Amino acid sequence: MAAELTCKELVELVTEYLDGALSLDELERFEEHLVYCAPCVTHVEQMRDTIRLVGAVREEDLDPVVADELLAAFRGWREDTA
Repeated sequence: MAAELTCKELVELVTEYLDGALSLDELERFEEHLVYCAPCVTHVEQMRDTIRLVGAVREEDLDPVVADELLAAFRGWREDTA
């Protein structure tokens, strides 16, 4: 049996979880952790809410300065992870 998932590991896997991209073993460990860890349940719910809300934002709703700052931040993030 695989070791229990830590909170840190759950945070690192939450995107894959919400995308349905975890292996069966990872999914089982992830969902088992949620059974006993209320803070992680809250984190997953907050991520779902964030995705739902951000998905409702249209480009034309953003102030051009804010849009430029977001694009710059994501460009920097991609460069940092490459």
